[in-house]
Amino acid sequence: MNDVSPPRPVRKPRRTPVELTPVQRALSLLTRREHSKKELARKLAARGVEFDDAQAAIEKLAGNGWQDDGRFAASLLRARAGNGYGPIRIRAELAMHGLDRAAVEAVLDAFDGDWTQNARDVARRRFGEQVFSDRGLQRKAADFLFRRGFASEHIRAATRVDPDN
Repeated sequence: MNDVSPPRPVRKPRRTPVELTPVQRALSLLTRREHSKKELARKLAARGVEFDDAQAAIEKLAGNGWQDDGRFAASLLRARAGNGYGPIRIRAELAMHGLDRAAVEAVLDAFDGDWTQNARDVARRRFGEQVFSDRGLQRKAADFLFRRGFASEHIRAATRVDPDN
């Protein structure tokens, strides 16, 4: 019997990690999804980037078109509206991301959907067709839509049997 063990594979030496610049770190975050300036600054700070370096990197990327708060706001609006949230909730979330009131209003005004129809679709998905005939379900749907950030006029129109009346 042969007691010789097989040769061990030769391991490559580990490469030392390359230190990324603040611009590279920010760009890495932006390649995954849109970020607001405030969110990008917070994430860079969490990764150990100094405040001034982070601000300079964000401004450089914004100047080159890689970061745009308007594009971020439109992206967030489409995503949240598609997930069944209303304009009040979306407005609050955009404000938490550091967007000014004028930018928030501009993106909400540019929304090409119908908030009443969105509310109606959410109520129908959540409670079924009987939501339009059962008063108890209408109240539950109204409470649900309110928590989702829809305005009272959207909720009233969405929970009626005939929304045109």
